[in-house]
Amino acid sequence: MIAKTLYGLEDILAEELVAIGANDVETGRRMVSFSGDQAMLYKANFQCRTALRILKPIAHFKADHADAVYREVKNIEWEQYLSPGKTFAIDAVIYSEKFNHSKFVAYRTKDAIADYFDDKYGKRPAVRVNNPDLYLNIHISHNDCTVSLDSSGESLHKRGYRISQVDAPLNEVLAAGIILKTGWRGESNFVDPMCGSGTLPVEAAMIALNMAPGIFRKEYAFERWPDFDRELLDEIYNDDSAEREFDFKCYGSDISPTAIEKATGNVRSAGLSKYIELKTVPFQQYTEAPRPGILVMNPPYGERISSDDLFGLYSMIGERLKHVFAGYEAWILSYRDECFDKIGLSPKHKIKLINGDLECEYRCYELFEGKNKDYKKSLKEQGDRPERGLPKERLPRQKPAGIDFRERRRELTGRTSPNDERKKPGERTKTFRGKREDGESSRNKKFAEERVAAKDRKPFDHNGKSSFRKSSGSFDRDDRPFSKSGRGRDDGRFNKERKTAGRGHTFSSGRNDKSDRPYDRNRKSFKNKRYED
Repeated sequence: MIAKTLYGLEDILAEELVAIGANDVETGRRMVSFSGDQAMLYKANFQCRTALRILKPIAHFKADHADAVYREVKNIEWEQYLSPGKTFAIDAVIYSEKFNHSKFVAYRTKDAIADYFDDKYGKRPAVRVNNPDLYLNIHISHNDCTVSLDSSGESLHKRGYRISQVDAPLNEVLAAGIILKTGWRGESNFVDPMCGSGTLPVEAAMIALNMAPGIFRKEYAFERWPDFDRELLDEIYNDDSAEREFDFKCYGSDISPTAIEKATGNVRSAGLSKYIELKTVPFQQYTEAPRPGILVMNPPYGERISSDDLFGLYSMIGERLKHVFAGYEAWILSYRDECFDKIGLSPKHKIKLINGDLECEYRCYELFEGKNKDYKKSLKEQGDRPERGLPKERLPRQKPAGIDFRERRRELTGRTSPNDERKKPGERTKTFRGKREDGESSRNKKFAEERVAAKDRKPFDHNGKSSFRKSSGSFDRDDRPFSKSGRGRDDGRFNKERKTAGRGHTFSSGRNDKSDRPYDRNRKSFKNKRYED
């Protein structure tokens, strides 16, 4: 089976699938493949927070054009999944230069299914875009084609608890994913100071309680399959043994009373009013924060939701985080680097995510009182170091930086270190810098030895000059000595006949080339490509 997800959440989805008992879990781009029985198919739909849909492949083939797709699809035994009196819909996803239009591929796939039943039974199933009996998915990457049954139907981000929303609401799958990315599972309070319609607080409360995201869902597409097992689904639905207690609260606030009103309705619809507290208050008016806690927020980007002073908003966010939320980890999802720069804090983690069609970044800030230098010093005294980037165990193992250098030296000299003498006496050795006789000193070494010897003899003369330097007079480029007076050449006098080139410099006449030349009324100037008097 294949679980589809958003970019950047593949690792979280893989962890969820492993937790519910899936086998052969492998991550891909925006998808995770796994294997399991019918119960696993139901569990994946019901319990995975970061899955968009669960697909069950039924055919795989290669095709270079739409007619080849038609022939291969028509060879599938469709009686196992569909009958002439049923309806179906097709979703085509194309990543190939050989197919120009996904809708044309979907059209040819529909023709193949309809012609299959028409040739065999004289009847054909109908196509219905909304609420069909069977959802089909065809995925083409280059020339690899996969036809799958869509077991979810509507996208799994549509949980069923949201009854109203504000402009540009956060996708529920993305909201759950960014909370799970923090590692928080309900061990402290959860704060979202810009909650909008309340998606983050609701998803956080469900994670803290370990409540299945599909509990509010009315139906799944697999419920219309011929092999649907109602008792198995009811058993999975009614199993609450994994749920746990939540001893803290989720706090949400927003500057808009309308947003808080809608968020309150969604919280009530989810039955989580006991665990979520909402209020109308601007973030700049925060003066205290519940402790212990974690902060996750999705502020405006200036794209779908505009702000009168976007950079001022992010500057205010950084100021409030520093002065009110000391001791917290603050996670912020945003779009522009300029906005992050205005926060004025150094991030601990940076994660690339996609929100809608925007390539966003998810950053973690470790907040503490005082200066960063003092914070690092205190951690050092406690025997701990602040992490930067991913934990050490998650970093890829790399070859030590000096290993190539050491191996090269070993090949050329037969030595493992500069002080390891393995050559025979009197033998010429070839170093990594070239060939050199034993006992031969470099020019720099001789220079240093002479300088030290001169210092030992007489550090300074009576004029305050170093005895190591030459005491003879200085020379110009033509090897002509300067006079001791320093006023010019040997005679110490200025040569009036000396001429220099260049505008504004002095000539032998003593007159300036430009300013001191007398005006000549007959002189013409070149201007705008023509002569003028």
